[in-house]
Amino acid sequence: MQEEELLLEYLTVNSADEPQAIPQHETFTFISKITGIPQVWTLGEEGEPVRFAETPDRVLSVFHSPDGQRTVIGMDRHGDEKQQLYVLDHSPDRTLEEAGEELLEEEHGEAEPERETPVPKRLVHSPEHFHYPAGWSPDGSRLVYSSNRRHPGQFDVFTVNVDTGETETVYESGANCVPLGWIDDRTILVSLKETNIDSAVFAVDTRTKEATRIGPADVPARYASPAVIPGGRGGFILTDAGEDTQYIAAFSLDAPDKLEKRLRWDDWDIEEIALSPDGRLLAFTLNEGGVSRLGFYSPDTGAYELAVGLPGGVIGGLSWLTGTRLVFTRKSPVQPDDIWEYRPVERTAVRLTHLGGSDAAGPLWAEPALHAFRSFDGLEVPFFLYGHSEQKGRPAVIWVHGGPEGQSKAEYNPVVQYLVHRGFAVAVPNIRGSLGYGRRYLKLDDADKRLDAVADLAALADELAEEHGADPAKIGIIGRSYGGFMVLSALTHYPEKWAAGVDVVGMSNLRTFLENTGEWRRYLRECEYGTLAEHSEFFDRTAPMNLTGKIEAPLLVFHGRNDTRVPVSEAEQLVADLEGRGRDVELVIFENEGHQTERIENHILMHTKTVEFFGKHLKEGK
Repeated sequence: MQEEELLLEYLTVNSADEPQAIPQHETFTFISKITGIPQVWTLGEEGEPVRFAETPDRVLSVFHSPDGQRTVIGMDRHGDEKQQLYVLDHSPDRTLEEAGEELLEEEHGEAEPERETPVPKRLVHSPEHFHYPAGWSPDGSRLVYSSNRRHPGQFDVFTVNVDTGETETVYESGANCVPLGWIDDRTILVSLKETNIDSAVFAVDTRTKEATRIGPADVPARYASPAVIPGGRGGFILTDAGEDTQYIAAFSLDAPDKLEKRLRWDDWDIEEIALSPDGRLLAFTLNEGGVSRLGFYSPDTGAYELAVGLPGGVIGGLSWLTGTRLVFTRKSPVQPDDIWEYRPVERTAVRLTHLGGSDAAGPLWAEPALHAFRSFDGLEVPFFLYGHSEQKGRPAVIWVHGGPEGQSKAEYNPVVQYLVHRGFAVAVPNIRGSLGYGRRYLKLDDADKRLDAVADLAALADELAEEHGADPAKIGIIGRSYGGFMVLSALTHYPEKWAAGVDVVGMSNLRTFLENTGEWRRYLRECEYGTLAEHSEFFDRTAPMNLTGKIEAPLLVFHGRNDTRVPVSEAEQLVADLEGRGRDVELVIFENEGHQTERIENHILMHTKTVEFFGKHLKEGK
């Protein structure tokens, strides 16, 4: 097989993600790019993928009604992240014609629907605004969502009657809020973002509009993944209130300011929980340095156990089919995303989908080794190293995650794997400011400590050269979003370290980014990066955009025209300046993408150019 064909094998490996159990049916839907963009699928009688609904653009969310007869689908347009909501009625007596053709014909041009697949009908539609849905009321009559319709920077919470379309405002906020789900038919859980990581959770009575805060008001904390006890007045939620790591806590509307700590690890975050339909088992995932453990906790006895017989990797998207059958996504560096099932009573695991694989490329995929290095101030920084070898003088690439409060995990990355196949060492670090290592580590790069994280990258470049055989003159760096900003910062603050850089949808100046990003996002990012009022001088003094004269390495830049997080102007202003200086720079703008690169043709182009770029400048260059 030619190398071009092999690279294409790496890049076109499929996946199955985000399983959602269909109530009353013991089956599920999932998201896959089988058609080239993320759409909704289910499994047929022989276990084959079957298209669940016909949608002409990217699907972002799926919510099945409590009786399993209707589904609400959230879809954006060309990557703009502005979800519009559609309802699909798939009850046996519903015809395809009754489902409606508005979606395809009115909103997305001339596309002809394949009448073998149902077409969802419009439910919530305002293309200029964001909509964040969070599920059906227990009686199956209403859906809850938030939107910034009233003000660009302020999100309110609404309910919509799925039968009549009648919409009601149930909670108004002056900031960014999202619904988390229902406690009962009249009570909704709402999360109000207070900082980039911290939030406040309220129980909102949809009739009286009264909001009651859950948890202590005077303790900044993360809150996530609520799991409501069926028919009860409370449930469980993840939080780090009063602790460094995220743990399972119980809450009750009878004493809403009190949290009862149930299960915690000193070193690791619990990331996700899901309560079985009968309330007897709470499934959870434990993040051990970027590798997941699946566990089950008994609310009645307080006992827990970790799953056995399940291959290592990253687990997410927990969804119960029944009280004894849990489905989820599992992925690893050598196994792209697929849906698995675990039965805790029998302690058995089985893979349900087989989309993530390649007969040609799969045998070449490499497992990473987990390492750590001491940064400039003695901080221990973990990283995954792919392509470990005693060979000296190899080219190397550092892959920086986004966020900033993100985390690199043990999961499949086609570019990383192909670079390793071509003889590169690839380091994937979790520099200071990353999730997964506790609250203190997460805040080590806030505001004017930003350059400490950049220094971590420079220290890692030295580590690769001194301890892992990399040629110090052949080290490249790549990152997406905040990772792209870190690439640009590394190239300008430590120009001598790098032989090439790739920036994907990154910011070139935090001040201009904050000035031009969505108003609803600005105050959250200021909590992390610093404020325009107090840190503009620091932004300008340290911005890659203002230090372009220091960039020595060739640079490849990608951006989506419809990016609502990092405006495309961040890339355009940087590249225009570098071109004026005669630097080696190339800009690729995807006209039909936003912050993510979802369409398969763009995915292939971007990563093919990236591999060629690093091959030219790190192997053929110096």
